[in-house]
Amino acid sequence: MLFENKTVVITGASRGIGKAIALRLAKEGANIVVASKSVTENPKLGGTIYSAAEEIEKAGGKSLAVQCDIRFEDQVQHVMDEAVKKFGGIDILINNASAISLTSTEKTEPKRFDLMHDINVRGTFFVTKAVVPHLKKAANPHILTLSPPINLAPKWLAHHVAYTLTKYNMSMMTIGWAEEFKNEKIAANALWPKTTIDTAAVRNLLGGEALANMSRKPDILADAAYYILQKPSESCTGHLFIDEEVLAGEGITDLEKYSVVPGAKLYTDLFV
Repeated sequence: MLFENKTVVITGASRGIGKAIALRLAKEGANIVVASKSVTENPKLGGTIYSAAEEIEKAGGKSLAVQCDIRFEDQVQHVMDEAVKKFGGIDILINNASAISLTSTEKTEPKRFDLMHDINVRGTFFVTKAVVPHLKKAANPHILTLSPPINLAPKWLAHHVAYTLTKYNMSMMTIGWAEEFKNEKIAANALWPKTTIDTAAVRNLLGGEALANMSRKPDILADAAYYILQKPSESCTGHLFIDEEVLAGEGITDLEKYSVVPGAKLYTDLFV
């Protein structure tokens, strides 16, 4: 198994894309640290750190559930300490936790603006800072951040400036980390979907079941992450990947199995 004895910290892994990546790597024997806020289930969102950990164990991996709000550095440090205590080190970080509000400037409240910047930008930065000392000791260390290619077409900024700023910041940090940590051979890459993905955010905030039915399953990002994370860290770094392109590079072009509704017209995701 490719990821046997590899320890992966995943933020926001209790559901959706984060959990899908966790389960994919668990099938390859990985140790998964579920670093998320949810300890009681929200009916609209589903999943907790404990239910995710149970699924990871059933999939063949080892798990550690640690409640963490990445806005607080002490909680972030606690995750790293517990991960090292249980598994001996950390090999991979998945920056998946994110907040979204597709609101115009006039409709973006200060608390929502601050939440997106605190989680998407500040949180991602300080989670990465906390894990780097451990990645320096790993054999093939990777940082993978769920953020998009930087597309400065005005349409991606015009309708939700605040959200776009935070996601592009995540991608710019990725580019910076790839260069900053290249001498330590720590890879830093980003990953984003070509189409919308059937997640709680899509169902609750964006387009409901109609959009979910025009989307792909989170499994496509999980498979793309699986291929990225097994590549040599010293050579595969500094990329802002799209899931379809990653799979095409592996010779996988028939993507029908990822569609929520086979044969349905797919909706292109933001920033692509």
